[in-house]
Amino acid sequence: MGLSGILPRPRKRTSTSKGATLGQVIAFANQKGGVAKTTTTLNLAVAFKEQGFEVLIVDLDPQGNLTMSQGMDPDQVERSMYDVLVHSMPVEDVIHRAEVDVAVSSIDLAGAELALSSMIGRERALQKALLPVRNRYDFILIDTPPSLGLLTINALTASDGVIVPVQCEYLSLRGLVQLENTLSMIRENLNPVVEIKGILPTMYDSRTLHSREAVEMLKENFGDLVFETRIKKTVRYAEAPVEGSSVLKYDSSGPAAKAYRDLAKEVLNGATPREHA
Repeated sequence: MGLSGILPRPRKRTSTSKGATLGQVIAFANQKGGVAKTTTTLNLAVAFKEQGFEVLIVDLDPQGNLTMSQGMDPDQVERSMYDVLVHSMPVEDVIHRAEVDVAVSSIDLAGAELALSSMIGRERALQKALLPVRNRYDFILIDTPPSLGLLTINALTASDGVIVPVQCEYLSLRGLVQLENTLSMIRENLNPVVEIKGILPTMYDSRTLHSREAVEMLKENFGDLVFETRIKKTVRYAEAPVEGSSVLKYDSSGPAAKAYRDLAKEVLNGATPREHA
């Protein structure tokens, strides 16, 4: 069964009026969990870093998987993105140095949506927090929770574009409808420039007809918004976080690392990172 007529086609990314000295902010979003959002946020960031870019990753998921993937325990951090969003702490105070800079998460973030709900400008808390550091980074990549709640809305409001990791199965594709509807509302009310920057097929298995058909459905409905890179299933993506590292560091010459270097090239071809003096 195809998706024609079900999924609205996103508009193409347009140039923004943001100054050339500000880095690109990219959110990784999909309300479905287990689609490689965290894996993609970290490994794409490290691939950018290899190319000489300054990169910050922001862990906006209360599970703290991105923080753990860089060898830090979310239960042990003293200050986190919860303090930034709820108590207006400078984001610099929660940035830790690792393979790339990490604005860390903690379990406290689980209460952030409730705490933010009564605040004026609650949807713009992250946008406001990132503004003082945007001129220091070429890219700021935000890992979001598997929902379209207030934390994800904050991420989308703060971002120039969204990369959507999509597991190569039919039910995962249908979730794009809800995400694009949410993006439409955010464009209308909060952030007129945010659009889908690309759709990334993940957990791809070229041996199965279902995976191949899922990618064809994506191409049929989203055309060149679908990245050519396919993130294939491999145990390397599970092994690397155990060592507190990206797959590019853990298995630098392997096919998993190559996939994210290829993705970085694709994203860079369509991005406008800040100009250097």
